[in-house]
Amino acid sequence: MLKLPEKITVVEVGPRDGLQSFPSWVDTDTKVRMIDRLSEAGYPVIEVTNFAHPKVIPNLKDSEEVMERISRRLGTIYRALVPNARGAERAAKTDCDEMLGLITVSKTYLAKNQNMTRDEAIGQGVKAFEIAEKAGSRFVMALGMAFWCPYEGRVDEAESLDVAQRYYDAGIRRFYFAGSVGMEDPRHVNSLFRQATERFSDAEFGWHVHNLSGMGPANILAALDGGATSIEGAICGLGGGIVMPTTMGSVGNFPSEDIVHMLNEMGIDTGIDTRAAMEASKDIANMIEVTPRSHITNCGTRADVQEMGRKNPRAHPV
Repeated sequence: MLKLPEKITVVEVGPRDGLQSFPSWVDTDTKVRMIDRLSEAGYPVIEVTNFAHPKVIPNLKDSEEVMERISRRLGTIYRALVPNARGAERAAKTDCDEMLGLITVSKTYLAKNQNMTRDEAIGQGVKAFEIAEKAGSRFVMALGMAFWCPYEGRVDEAESLDVAQRYYDAGIRRFYFAGSVGMEDPRHVNSLFRQATERFSDAEFGWHVHNLSGMGPANILAALDGGATSIEGAICGLGGGIVMPTTMGSVGNFPSEDIVHMLNEMGIDTGIDTRAAMEASKDIANMIEVTPRSHITNCGTRADVQEMGRKNPRAHPV
């Protein structure tokens, strides 16, 4: 029998993780309208932007302006990625509710993507945490590439737990594991979450899910059963692209509207109305001229399917 929570936090990362790798520039006005629409839909945590150097992430070079101009919904946490201490210093000068640090557990990927050793990256994460603490901002540490790496293959659970331990020893109590490629399997996901939540019983662990292999929904269940307290996705399935050794299939984020739909139908309280999430997805798709990748925007809810049945009572042969 699965051990599932009564309530879960669905984190929306589309404005940051979706737009930073978007194929074209999205103007500041549209970014602000997009975030405001997500606020209106009731998402409790919205990842607004990335305070990386503008030359590194040019699509989000307007991070300060976006953070300043968004309309803030009471109860919503507005988060920003801070890849290093310098990014945290910039974020601290804005009205940033929560900062997100980042490290990739895979040493090979870390060296290729962030050009740092593990010790250097951990040091930057701890400094970012200290800056957030001083600024009165919440802090979350993301452990990317925590399960499987395109260069190294399966990442040993001990590696991910040891990295978490070093941040925990520095005082950090809020984390998420990222399935950065989408090739994770449910048994591995469940095992790491169980070990982490048992070893760090006073800490919180979320799950940032990708779906390259098609195991995304199963991995969500595995993470929840293992003690995850939040699930991260992106509206319309935007973004989530990572540096890979070669071009391959989509490594996009799991659509947050599908996460909301799935959890709500299971009786897990997300605090977000399913139809509100679906309508927000359609509106944002129109804003940035994309086709949503989510199932719910293409097939609808159970109620929608029942309505189709009432209007078309003659069953088609199987």
